[in-house]
Amino acid sequence: MATYLKKGTPQEKADAVDRQVQETVEKIISDVCKRGDAAVRELSEKFDSWNPESFLLTQNKIEEIVATVDPITINDIKFAQEQIRNFAQHQRDSMKDVEVETLPGVTLGHKIVPVNRVGCYVPGGRYPMVASAHMSVVT
Repeated sequence: MATYLKKGTPQEKADAVDRQVQETVEKIISDVCKRGDAAVRELSEKFDSWNPESFLLTQNKIEEIVATVDPITINDIKFAQEQIRNFAQHQRDSMKDVEVETLPGVTLGHKIVPVNRVGCYVPGGRYPMVASAHMSVVT
């Protein structure tokens, strides 16, 4: 017979937490849609205690930060990013624009549209997921 050292959260409690998270995220998204950068700045201050003059880093600032990182770590990062970029390119190469007339006058499809800028959220907190940054930013 199995001995359980831990038990999962009861489903009712887990559902309540999920609802609370969903409500919180909906409020954040709504606020950012309404107030744009001002909301992002407030959220950055609230969650990260970070309120820079500009969220866009200069090339000099990037170089200054990178210079503080151990060269072995830099090589590991470059290796990981090369693997992610290579696989992402294979994924992209497999995607094609599609347009099909399913019924007379009804045309459905999708089109790959590149973008110049995006925002990425990288989870931090107790369990930061560095791979999330690589997979969001590199691709």
